[in-house]
Amino acid sequence: MSDSARPVSKRESRKEAAVAVEETQAVQLGELSDLLGYVLKRAQLKVFEDFLRCVAPLQLTPAQFSVLLLLDANPGRNQTEIANTLGILRPNFVSLLDSLESRELCTRVRSANDRRSHILLLTEKGKGVLARAKKLVVSKHEARLNELLGPDGRETLLAMLTKIAEEF
Repeated sequence: MSDSARPVSKRESRKEAAVAVEETQAVQLGELSDLLGYVLKRAQLKVFEDFLRCVAPLQLTPAQFSVLLLLDANPGRNQTEIANTLGILRPNFVSLLDSLESRELCTRVRSANDRRSHILLLTEKGKGVLARAKKLVVSKHEARLNELLGPDGRETLLAMLTKIAEEF
C-alpha cells in the first residue's frame, strides 16, 4: 500500500493540523523582543537595506560611503587611522580599499613621513560619487528616518546610540 493510500490515524491528523496552524502564524519572538542587542541588530539591518536601495545606482555599501565621507573630511590621513575610526579590522579594510581604488574613487599614496604607511585621498571621481551619494542619502534615506522618528525622536535616538558607542 502506498503512503497516500494508507489510512491516517487521529493522532497523525492532529499533528498535521498543529503543524498547519504553526506555519500560518507568525513566529513569536518571546524574550528576544526585549533584548536591546537583538532589536538594535534588526533595526540596523532595516536601515542598511534602505540605505542600499537609496544608493543602488552608485553601488556603495554603508562602509564604503563612510570611508568616502571620512576621506573627504580628513584628506591625507593614513589607512590605519581611518580603519580604526570606523572600527573596521585591517584585513577587511584593505579589501574595502581595494574595491574603492579599483573603481578609482580613492587612491593610496606612500606617506612622505613614514614609508611603511599609506595616506588616502579621494579622487575627483570619488568626490563626484560622494556628492551624488550624499544627496541621495539626505533626500531619501535620512528623510525617511526623520519622518519615522520625528525631530525629537531622531535627536533622542542619536544621543542614546552615541552613548552606547562611546561608553559601553
